[in-house]
Amino acid sequence: MQKHWDVMRSDDGGAHWYDIGEGLPSDFGFPIDVHAHDPDTVYVVPITSDSLHVPPDGRLRVYRSRTGGNEWEPLTEGLPQEHCYVNVLRDAMAVDSLDTCGVYFGTTGGQVYASADAGDTWAPIVRDLPAVLSVQVQTLP
Repeated sequence: MQKHWDVMRSDDGGAHWYDIGEGLPSDFGFPIDVHAHDPDTVYVVPITSDSLHVPPDGRLRVYRSRTGGNEWEPLTEGLPQEHCYVNVLRDAMAVDSLDTCGVYFGTTGGQVYASADAGDTWAPIVRDLPAVLSVQVQTLP
């Protein structure tokens, strides 16, 4: 769960929650998603604060944990790493159900980024849209 100032996890259906934000540059943000085939792999996009809705240090990074939030790694390959001042809203991230699990997110700057390899590399697939409020993904049989 990402609830503004916390990234949290529950192992008992929501009866108890604990903080898994250690290792992130900020525990503030909106989107969170889970890998389609591995529930311990989680993706978040941190932003600076509740008053500054931009990536920390102007570097757009998706963070991935493959340990249910115990450790985090920044995913930057193909994402802007300087002078990037966009936001990723709560409903603007999605994963697909393919074996390799694609991950997608849109920004308030009108870009949609995609990763076909579970977040290892990213590419913009759409640019120059209005602010992207929501991203949904569908795979064909």
